[in-house]
This record gives sequence, structure tokens and C-alpha cells, in this order.
Amino acid sequence: MSYRKKGSPAMSQAVQRISGVKSIAADLDLGNGLTVAEYQTAIDEVETVLNTYNTHLSLADELKNNLESKEKELRNFSERMLTGVAAKYGKDSNQYQMAGGTRRSAYKRTVRRKTTVLA
Repeated sequence: MSYRKKGSPAMSQAVQRISGVKSIAADLDLGNGLTVAEYQTAIDEVETVLNTYNTHLSLADELKNNLESKEKELRNFSERMLTGVAAKYGKDSNQYQMAGGTRRSAYKRTVRRKTTVLA
């Protein structure tokens, strides 16, 4: 499952608001640093950080898929190694147990009890 990319409701609202403010005056200056240019800069900064964030999520997805693929290969290799030890030494050998297998003689067998039917 991939990571969900993030959107920014604050940025969407700001883009709509700056459109409205620009319709009043393209170079509106309300004082104390409240200008259309500063507002656009703040929007652009959030957009840049958001794009970087989403790009990193995509890279994380790629790394996760790569890791899962390598783990699958490793599990397959481990299984083949254990099978090789079993082929060489047998499934009831100490070497098979040392390699991580369960010796056949160590299997627990369930014993079924016969039930008698009284008629």
C-alpha cells in the first residue's frame, strides 16, 4: 500500500483568496508587510514544501517496494539453503536442525483415541 499524497486546504484557500485580492488591485499594499507579492511568496513556499513532501513519499514508496522485493528474494534463498542442507544431510540430521529446520524425529504426532460406542 502506498503512502497517500498530501494536499493543502490552506494553500487552496490562499490561492482563491489571492485571486480575489488581485482583482481589487494587482499591487495592493495593506501595510505591515501585507502585500500581494509577499502573499504570493508565502503561497509559493508552501507549494514548494508540499511538492517536496509528496516527492519524498513517492521515493519512500519506491524504497518500500524495493525492500519487499529483496525480502522475498531472501526468503526464497533461505528456503533453498534449508532444502539444500536437507538434501545433503537428511531431514532427521543434526545439521538440518542447526540450519533452522525441525528434525523429523522431533515432530509431535497427535494420538487419536478410539471411542467406543455403547449401544
